[in-house]
This record gives sequence, C-alpha cells and structure tokens, in this order.
Amino acid sequence: MFVGLLGALLAGPVRAQVPRAPSEAAVPEPVVAAGFPAPTDSLPPTAPSRLNQRLPLLAGGLVVSYSSLMYLLSEGWYTGEKSRFHWFNDLPEWQQLDKAGHFWGAFHESRGAVDMLRWAGVPDRRSIWYGGFVGFLLQSPIELFDGRDPAYGASATDLAANFLGSAGLIGQQLVWNEVRIMPKLSFRTTRYADLRPNVLGRGLGEQFLKDYNGQTYWLAADVGAFMPASSRWPRWLQPALGYGAQQMVFNDPEANAALGLRSYRQFYFSLDVDLRRIPTRSKVLKKVFYALSIFHLPAPALEWNPRHGFRAHGLYW
Repeated sequence: MFVGLLGALLAGPVRAQVPRAPSEAAVPEPVVAAGFPAPTDSLPPTAPSRLNQRLPLLAGGLVVSYSSLMYLLSEGWYTGEKSRFHWFNDLPEWQQLDKAGHFWGAFHESRGAVDMLRWAGVPDRRSIWYGGFVGFLLQSPIELFDGRDPAYGASATDLAANFLGSAGLIGQQLVWNEVRIMPKLSFRTTRYADLRPNVLGRGLGEQFLKDYNGQTYWLAADVGAFMPASSRWPRWLQPALGYGAQQMVFNDPEANAALGLRSYRQFYFSLDVDLRRIPTRSKVLKKVFYALSIFHLPAPALEWNPRHGFRAHGLYW
C-alpha cells in the first residue's frame, strides 16, 4: 500500500525556464542532473513571484491527489469487516521486509516533496524541513485503516519506519545538501504468490505490493561524492547493498512448514546506475530518470544467505 502513495509526488517537477530579471543576471543558478536546482541557502530575487505562482498549484494538487488516494484505499482496499481501533505488533512478520518498504516509501515521498517545494520557490532550509516530513505524514494515516481491521491492527513499528524514512532524507539534505545514499527497490514475480494469492496477490500489480518474497530493498551509495574532485570515478555508477527474504507464505512457522517452507533472509552486493547523473537536455527524460531513480536496475549481484551461502547472479532485479 505504501507504494501507491508515491504517485502524487514522483511526477517530480521538471525545471521550468523562468525569465530572469535584469538584476538577476549575475546570479547563476546551478542545476543538478535530475533537473532540479542545486540546493542553496537563498533564492534569487524573483523567488517571491515564483512562490506565489507555483505554491498554490502544488498544494492544491497534493490535497486532491492525497484525498483521492485515501478515498480509494478506504473503498477499495479496506472493504471487509471493521473493528474498534487497536494496535498489533507485526515486527516479527515477513522478515521485516514490510518495514523496509515503509522506510523506502516515506523517504521518496519526502524527497519528492522537498524537490517540489524548491521548484515552487520555497527557501531551501524551509523546503527541507517542511517537505522532509511529508512522507511520514502521508503514510501514517494508513495505520488508522489498519487499526480497524480485525485481522491486523495499527503498527507502532510501521510508524517508526515511516519516521526513519523521512528522517533519513532530512539528515542527508542537512549534512550534504543532496542525497548520497539512495534507498531503492527491485521486484520479481515468485512462485509463492500462487500458493496464497488472497494475501500475496493475484496479478502483477497486487504481487508488486504484497509479495515480499519478490521485493529486494537496496541502499545505493554515491561514492563519487565522497572522493576528491580530481577523482575519475563516474558518479552514475554506484555500489549497492540489498536485503530480501524467501519462502514467506505464512507468518506462522508451522503453517509454512506444512508447505515444506522455512523462511530465510538474503543479502546482496551489486552495482547500480544513478539515472539522474546521465546528462540530457530533454526535460521529459530528466523527469523520467528522476522517477525511475527509486528503483534498482537489473545488474550482476553477489548473494549471501544462511541457507545456501554465497551465490552469484548474472543479472538480478
């Protein structure tokens, strides 16, 4: 469900061409590869007019998109019997892949919000603080729905993962004025969804959201940003650490064992391409690259898991 919340934000604004006032000609505005202005402590003199023009459009679009999404969730996802609001400790379930998903979703929702506020002309520090907690604020109300579901319940650890995702984005922006460690997601279909389609998903869209066996979460590091300016390391090439798990059909080990399954964790090392670092003059491509930067692209990978030890993958996603 957390994946669906990204829709309103990951349309990621592309830098528009705004005519400069004569007094602004001497104030260059650097642009990063993703098409957004590089972080600065202050904005050019034209910022107030840009803020007046763009911020209402941004706020209105977010309100409409988020309200529509909450309505669709309440009418389409949470359609069963309702109970009194209650809490449920789901931390031991799904080898914590759902927590990684909450972190990933909140991080990128906050990233999109910060960049859109910058696009709207909000001063940089305010963009970081106001936009940085958007991911937490967007995802946390979902716990109200879960809290009234008899089969689940509101999760304190989901809220914690939401907070950490937003805090991870804010921390990087405050320290480096950019994202240097990027959470990413890759997905592949698995045979386990067919064993329990009502929980793990019936079609590709549902399985992408629900089948944790097919999800791998990554942290891709922009190592070039930590090297001297003279370094020739291409900043588009980034090492990545991944985490996943397998054989998770039931959370109950005995029910899993009845199918001949026993869940286990997987750890990966791979390389990733930061599409935002690919130079292009196309505004459309910049927007596409920005949106796709939340995903880990297929690449060779080295896996270690406690069941089989080390395994090499010629192409993993």
